[in-house]
Amino acid sequence: MKKISLIIPAKNEKESLEAVLSEIENNPYVNEKILVVDSNEDNSIPIAKKFNCKIIIQKKRGYGSAIIEGFENAKSEYGCIFNADYSFDPKYFNELIQISKNYDFVFGTRYTKNSGSDDDDMVTLIGNKIFSFITRYFLRIKLSDILFTYVLCNVDSFKKLALKNDDFKLCIELPVKIKFNNLSYTELSMKERKRFGGQKKVNALIDGLYILIEIIKSFKYFISSK
Repeated sequence: MKKISLIIPAKNEKESLEAVLSEIENNPYVNEKILVVDSNEDNSIPIAKKFNCKIIIQKKRGYGSAIIEGFENAKSEYGCIFNADYSFDPKYFNELIQISKNYDFVFGTRYTKNSGSDDDDMVTLIGNKIFSFITRYFLRIKLSDILFTYVLCNVDSFKKLALKNDDFKLCIELPVKIKFNNLSYTELSMKERKRFGGQKKVNALIDGLYILIEIIKSFKYFISSK
């Protein structure tokens, strides 16, 4: 059976992290749990220690850096991004692993048949659909939920991409570089749960603007590479 390294970015998620780690304790698909935080003072750390997580203090701050540094420390053949806010359901581990036998990357999606989200609000829903349409139409990236980061992949394939973005723009850089490196990818329909505790770390307006800029940069990269 394939086992995975869980990459868990966290920033003061003590309200939800214990429930997350309790749910995946003794999960047969999980080889190691890697909690990535940006400070020794993060309130997630004491909880992570209770569950024997590997704890990584980021060299650079940001959600993107947390994911990159988590994969750098992964010891399993496969890694899975797994948020600390309880919105990601571990019931999909088996399907993700089975699908990964034929693909380098498997992306979760909330916007296909038999999927959905209890955590989206109207602003993030509309924004995500617009960004997904733009990347699908102009960049030919066949993903219906470009900003959803429930992703399982081969660790070596992830490292091959040499990702640079230290913030949420990684959501765009990741599929763009997958396409340009001719790596295979597909989607799995999922239902996102309502997060509890803490606050969303994404600012819809500011991060939305940064994501749009990243898409434009990627489009220019597509043109220059032809």
